[in-house]
Amino acid sequence: MIPSQWHEYPSLLLQLNALAKTRDELREHNLYEAYGMRPSDDLGQPNDEVRRARQPDGTWNDLQDPHMGAKGTGFGRNVPLSMTVTDVKRLLKPDPRVISRKLMARDDFKPAGIINALAAAWLQFENHNWFFHGDGVPDKTIDIPLSADDQFPENPMKIRCTIPLRGEIADGCPAPVFANAETHWWDGSQVYGSGKERQSEVRTFADGKVKVDPNGRLPESDIPGIDLTGMKENYWVGTGLLHTMFAREHNAVCDALKKAYPSFDDQRLFEIGVLVVSALIAKIHTVEWTPCVLRHPALQIGMNANWYGALGETFQEKFGRISDNEAISGILGSPTDHHAAPFSLTEEFVSVYRMHPLIPDDWNFFSLESGEHLVKADFTQLQGSYTRDFMDKIQMGDMWYSFGLASAGAVCLHNYPNALRNLKRVDGQVTDLATLDIVRDRERGVPRYNDFREALRMPRRKTIDDITPNKQWAREINEVYNGDVDAVDLQIGMQAEQPPKGFGFSDTAFRIFILMASRRLKSDRFFTNDFKPEVYTQVGFDWVNNNTMKDVMLRHYPELDPVIGDVERVFAPWPKLGAPVPGKKNPVVQLADSVRAYLPWG
Repeated sequence: MIPSQWHEYPSLLLQLNALAKTRDELREHNLYEAYGMRPSDDLGQPNDEVRRARQPDGTWNDLQDPHMGAKGTGFGRNVPLSMTVTDVKRLLKPDPRVISRKLMARDDFKPAGIINALAAAWLQFENHNWFFHGDGVPDKTIDIPLSADDQFPENPMKIRCTIPLRGEIADGCPAPVFANAETHWWDGSQVYGSGKERQSEVRTFADGKVKVDPNGRLPESDIPGIDLTGMKENYWVGTGLLHTMFAREHNAVCDALKKAYPSFDDQRLFEIGVLVVSALIAKIHTVEWTPCVLRHPALQIGMNANWYGALGETFQEKFGRISDNEAISGILGSPTDHHAAPFSLTEEFVSVYRMHPLIPDDWNFFSLESGEHLVKADFTQLQGSYTRDFMDKIQMGDMWYSFGLASAGAVCLHNYPNALRNLKRVDGQVTDLATLDIVRDRERGVPRYNDFREALRMPRRKTIDDITPNKQWAREINEVYNGDVDAVDLQIGMQAEQPPKGFGFSDTAFRIFILMASRRLKSDRFFTNDFKPEVYTQVGFDWVNNNTMKDVMLRHYPELDPVIGDVERVFAPWPKLGAPVPGKKNPVVQLADSVRAYLPWG
């Protein structure tokens, strides 16, 4: 019998082959662009500046199609456009607030175990770069009536509608196109801002640098409690740490560039700093964060091959690229290819990255110097308007150490942070993000779980009991959805699934991941045709190739060396101060052990 899923094959080689075939099929059949996603005005001919550097608004990445991926252009789709229907009659059926309360609300914290809280913060830091649908307007809302026993402070609960780029939501019609308020490219916009105006706010206009105060902290913004940075929405201590560190990293890159190329002016130094830091962030996500979250050996090999090719990092360092083939020499430096549709992020990509269960409700902070407990806080005290005050009370090294010690939450049912289910935003709005996650998918025409799987050529679930091996969860889902497996929302199905061995999230979500993870690199000329010293400079090119997340952390917070100096995976839980690193092995031995566990005789 031929396995229906890639991870069911009996050998690593067959699994890798199945994954490659799946990605090729997804590239061919699951990339769609709706009409009216991009403006049609002529931007003229590219000049030297747009050829050599990323633009603040994301234009000119593709020199033949300069609006592609720009700020304000629409999200694409990973399912046929005929399936992107906003079913107004079922927009609130089943009741999304009931789903939040009965299926998603955290009862007890379920730790992920394999990843730390820094990994949770990293994902939101990346989301700050990738997508934002905007704030909506106060007078256009989706109103959700609440039951008499619901303690939410506002009845009905009001969720601001997403404002479409074009079209109106109508029953039976394809969902309107929604615009990304950020650029679609992997361009560090969370640090630098999308658009010239936001970018100008964070720049010093001296030596290419961005604003960092003498204490190594970001300046305060005009929003109480929030740092001055490229993306200030949904801000909290975890993202604050990363925004601060990569602003400092940008300035370190500029210092090195100025030393090597003293004739470069402020604009040129800034441009190259953006290229280098953006590529370094993408590299860390590809070869460090992802293999930590997806601990399957096929993915360990596959994600490294995305960056370095099948011949590996060592071969790449010694001999460089030997082929234009991405499988052999990696995507970096290979020819640009958009595959079946012009590049954009997709609504389905946004949906699968709704991983709020990663965030704990309760936080403990410890001294990096002594190991003693400093303070306990709940997530509410770490976010929004409280962020800056909290970060001012604790040393940066202590915060990094505490994030490294803490486990992220598992992405599953009954593990959604209760602090996010009663979240007070900086504008005073109170929101239940779990309810919002369900409504947003429905509003934006993202198919429900079974239809979503079918669109990705995965087998449909015949009954709700087939979705999850957890009998209690199956009973609860049956109760909420009245036994209708086709009504189950995407978020519920993905969080109820049993992930493949070693995975931090569902195989259904993973299908979008394997398509879009490589696409964000392969479509971007600054990772493909223009990933070379002639564009990055030799200093910048080497900076990307020779640095890791740990290198960045120790460059700016050297006090962390006693704890992470010997750590192989900085996104996995760290050892306590003074404790030996558990199971430390040579990376080659680690991979061999990991592979052996998946062999039929392992």
